[in-house]
Amino acid sequence: MNLARRERSARGSGAQLRAEILAATAELLARTGRVDAVSIREISKMVGVSAPSIYRHFSDKDQLIEAVVAKVFEDLEAAMRAATDATVAPMERLRQAGLAYVRFALEHPEQYRLATAPGEIAGAVDQVLGSGAFVYFAAAVSDCMAAGLIDEGDPVPVVLQLWSSAHGIASLLIAKPFLPWGDDLEAVADRVLRAACVGRVVVDNILGDDASPEDVTRWVVEQRQRK
Repeated sequence: MNLARRERSARGSGAQLRAEILAATAELLARTGRVDAVSIREISKMVGVSAPSIYRHFSDKDQLIEAVVAKVFEDLEAAMRAATDATVAPMERLRQAGLAYVRFALEHPEQYRLATAPGEIAGAVDQVLGSGAFVYFAAAVSDCMAAGLIDEGDPVPVVLQLWSSAHGIASLLIAKPFLPWGDDLEAVADRVLRAACVGRVVVDNILGDDASPEDVTRWVVEQRQRK
C-alpha cells in the first residue's frame, strides 16, 4: 500500500476509495491476525487519506471490520461452486461443498473467526452467508431429497445440521491446530463430513429419528455379519 498522501479524490470516486479502504483493512487484518491490531489511524496511513475520510464511509472500526469480513465471505459461494462437480451424485456434491467450506475457513482463519463468533460480527455477514453459502447447501440437500437419500421436506433443518458439522471441524482446526490431527487436515474434515452425511441418510432411510444407540449398534452388527 502507498503510504504517501493521496491526491484529493475526484467527484464520483468514492467507490474506489471505499474499495481501497477495505483492501487495506483486509491486508492489515491478514498480516496481524488480530482485530485489536487494526486501527483507523494505521489504515489511513496505508491508503494515504485522513481518518475523517474513512469515517465518511464507515461510522467506526467495527463497521469497517464487518464490511471486510462480509466482502471475504462473498467469495465463499464461488469457491464452493468451483469445487463441486455438477455431474456427480448429489451426496458427493454435498460433500464437495462442505470440504470447500472448510478449506475456505482454513484459508481465511481470522475472518472466519470473526464471522462466526457471537456478538462480534453480524448483519452484513449473516446476509452474505444466508444468500450465498446457505442457499448453495440448501440446493444440494434438495437434490439429495429428490434422489431419495434424505426424507423430502424443508431442507433448512438438514442444512443447519450438516453445516454445524462443517463449522465444528473448521473451527477446531483453526482454534486448536496443535492437536494431533495428522498431516492431512482436509482428510480429517472429509471423515467428519462423510460421517454427517451418511448418518443423515441412515437415520432418514433405515433407522428413523427415534433410533436409540442400541438400535444403531444392532444395525451395525447386522451389517457386519452380512459381509
